[in-house]
Amino acid sequence: MYRFTVHVVHKSKTQPSPWTPSVYMFGHKSLEICKTWANLIHAHLHMEAKRPKNLLVFVNPRSGKAHGCRIWEAVAPLFSLAKVKTKVIVTERAGHARDVLSSITNRDLSLYDGAVAVGGDGFFNEILNGLLVSRHKAPYPPVPGDTMNPAESQSNITTGNVNRTSLDHCDYNEDGSPLLTGSEQIETQPPNLEEDPESPFPNDMFRFGLIPAGSTDAIVICTTGVRDPVTSALHIILGKRVHLDIAQLVRWRKTHSSNEEPCVRYAASFAGYGFYGDVITESEKHRWMGPKRYDYAGTKVFLQHRSYEAEVNYVELESGEPSSSPEAEVSSSTIWCLPKKSDWVSCRTNCAVCNSKPNDTKIGSPFLGLNSKGVKWSRSKGRFLSVGAAVISCRNEKAPDGLVADAHLSDGFLHLILIKDCPHPSYLWHLIQLARKGGDPLDFQFVEHHKVYILQLACLSIVGFV
Repeated sequence: MYRFTVHVVHKSKTQPSPWTPSVYMFGHKSLEICKTWANLIHAHLHMEAKRPKNLLVFVNPRSGKAHGCRIWEAVAPLFSLAKVKTKVIVTERAGHARDVLSSITNRDLSLYDGAVAVGGDGFFNEILNGLLVSRHKAPYPPVPGDTMNPAESQSNITTGNVNRTSLDHCDYNEDGSPLLTGSEQIETQPPNLEEDPESPFPNDMFRFGLIPAGSTDAIVICTTGVRDPVTSALHIILGKRVHLDIAQLVRWRKTHSSNEEPCVRYAASFAGYGFYGDVITESEKHRWMGPKRYDYAGTKVFLQHRSYEAEVNYVELESGEPSSSPEAEVSSSTIWCLPKKSDWVSCRTNCAVCNSKPNDTKIGSPFLGLNSKGVKWSRSKGRFLSVGAAVISCRNEKAPDGLVADAHLSDGFLHLILIKDCPHPSYLWHLIQLARKGGDPLDFQFVEHHKVYILQLACLSIVGFV
């Protein structure tokens, strides 16, 4: 009796997301028949164009609890069984993966079907920026012409959905998460584009993959539903794809009218100013604590209860949709009229909201001109505890429903969350609601939630960003 084995993937019957590998053994008394079956199976799998054949893998050994290498060693045999070739680069410093991707030629990069990050959300963003910053050609987001007095603004940041090109100098933290602040500058290698410099990707099938090894892993939880390296590895091997919105962040060193080249970054999950920026900045001083550093840093920053003077301008969902007053001050009690909680539609597999958007269209592009029909800038100015822009829901173990429970992966919108200055106990109750399953952290008078295409933040106080 001759035998051959077939490796398959099973979805767990007890949980909706985790996938597990299984092995089946088949046999026949004829060796030739066994070979024929095996060859037919191999030929069929080889014809599946969506499956990757060759991947560039970046492993961050310092992500999360510093288990990046161990996690890759656990899932690497799955790639070998599936006959997926991998070139593995273990990063040696912050920005290492970014520098490799920004300097590699399109000819060399075209040998791979994608880039895989073994690390956390910050490391994934580093890889994303390594490819897009040096290659992606797109205009800067527009800014309202009368929003800013250059003499009083310390910094000026505009965030929009997907765009832009090269970057001169910006800073990265230890985990590779882009920070749009700081005086220390890193030399960025010039892009080496030998073929089609206008194309951000070396081929149409090029994709990004993420195997969780970080502290929160919000991107993985939002895309696969579970924080499990094996499940993520199997999704990558089988060529499963989801479309993600990417936010472009542009920071002018002085003002948007300055002749200086702005600093550009891309974000796949969240961009924050105030509380969240302070937490990340403080946590970077205590990386030796592992993921617990976020609890320590969060508690310390919360007790300080700092607020910052800022002006936020944003383009709303549609001119006909309900919105707050264009000149509403931060002290106003006017709240954005979004659907009630019972009407929220969560983003799930084969999401009708995301699938209704054309995958080959830059959703934000119709709103990249101030004179576009239906574009209306709204404004909120005053003191804020935090200003956040969520691209996805950002679900994680500490916030089971995420920052915005009904945010979608690829609907073309940013969720602007403004936390106005408020009493300490009120902000604590907001954070408690954020940490609760089924809580409603947006249902407060001092919280504004806006569904926007683009926003501009004029910082009148000096503080870190994340």
